Amino acid sequence: MQYLIYSGLALIPLRVLYFFSLIGSFFLYYIARYRRSIVRENLTNAFPDLSITEIKNIEKDFYKHLCRVAMEIVKAKHLPKSEFIDRVKIRNPELIKEVSENYTRSVIVLTIHQGNWEWMLHGVSLAMGIPVDPVYKPLNNKPADDLAYAVRSRFGAKPLKAEESTKDIIKRRKEFRLFAMVAEQSPSKKSRSIWLPFFNRVVPFYVGSEVIAKMTNFAVVFAQCHKKDIGYYEIEFLEIARPPYDKSSDFITKEYVRLSERAILNDPSSWLWSNRRWKHAKLKQD
Repeated sequence: MQYLIYSGLALIPLRVLYFFSLIGSFFLYYIARYRRSIVRENLTNAFPDLSITEIKNIEKDFYKHLCRVAMEIVKAKHLPKSEFIDRVKIRNPELIKEVSENYTRSVIVLTIHQGNWEWMLHGVSLAMGIPVDPVYKPLNNKPADDLAYAVRSRFGAKPLKAEESTKDIIKRRKEFRLFAMVAEQSPSKKSRSIWLPFFNRVVPFYVGSEVIAKMTNFAVVFAQCHKKDIGYYEIEFLEIARPPYDKSSDFITKEYVRLSERAILNDPSSWLWSNRRWKHAKLKQD
């Protein structure tokens, strides 16, 4: 049933889905009040100098963006290649060529839940002709997880389960791929992590990408997804590090956090504020 509903929605024109998203954002914000207390708390702590009116404006824009992205992800199943290429542009593809040593060595691409992180995978892959393999955490709902896997692997990608990603990447280290990781969410208690300042509080961050980079000697870049207009995005690559690496340093993770915060400050409403990112937080010490 879920598959049929999803497939049916994916056939609807994008402009109609955007109309549905407006209705959905109104419902989530004003009626269902979906995670509004979490969003309000996150924004208030992240931007203590903003007025309540300014906070509410970001909230409303966030819910509109969230629902638009949800519809865009639904549409990803049937959106033509030409539309992905038209809607997702790459600002500086030459950086990937440089850090990959002319496409001979894989690159770890770190990003955040900003813009449309799902479209970004397809846009980069199609625009640059490079396979982008996302590391993901399987959903608890099997049919939904199968659908997500099918969409992510649509253009030749090989999605990697998070718990198996290190082994898989090392096994395929001689292939040329872009390994994409979204790593700004709160890690599980079992995961290796370090505590770093993030929007006025100190929180744990995954260090898995840094461990993999040092094990493989792959370069690491940050991919920022800029929202240019409704349904249009531009990807900017920013270098984080390239080998040789200092095995005792946490530079990669620290630089990732710095660039993540800068990206969110650049466009606050396009980040995933409904996530309980600061559920394990300490006050930042000046």
